[in-house]
Amino acid sequence: MRRLIVILVATAAMLAGFYLSARHFAEPPPGVQQLSNSPQLGSRRPDFYLASNKGAFVTPEDFSGKTLLINFWATWCAPCRHEMPMLMDLQREYGPDGLQVVGIALDDAQNVSSFVQTYGISYPVLVGDADVFATSNAYGNVAGVLPYSVLVDKDGIIRWQYAGEIRHEKISRLLGELL
Repeated sequence: MRRLIVILVATAAMLAGFYLSARHFAEPPPGVQQLSNSPQLGSRRPDFYLASNKGAFVTPEDFSGKTLLINFWATWCAPCRHEMPMLMDLQREYGPDGLQVVGIALDDAQNVSSFVQTYGISYPVLVGDADVFATSNAYGNVAGVLPYSVLVDKDGIIRWQYAGEIRHEKISRLLGELL
């Protein structure tokens, strides 16, 4: 029962954050979504210990020496689903140069596993509820917006944060600078 309450509270908080961000930041000027005043930028990335959709637990150290594009998402989030093919393209294009895309889903493990299989997601996907919500918050997503992406360089320093659906052109420029 307690777990169900935690899931419901976390889901309600994420939905409220998504609603507020969509309402207040629907059409911001170019570049505003990049959280340039975030205290996390230039800081060491937070640690996490999350389950993968396959059941194994994963930490950032598992990707040591890689540039990470961490993408927080959910199966019920339309913009999240829309950007996934582009994220898979980025992994194929920049993976040989040291990029690792990591999806972190705020969702039920069964839903995520089915989704990953149905859509052929080719990068690691982590899943959880309150633990994912806390991790998203630690990475600067205090509003609970989905999708939310963070770029961490190979030394573990947060270089970029973005609330909302990312665009290939923008992230490609950033990756070109970091890889």
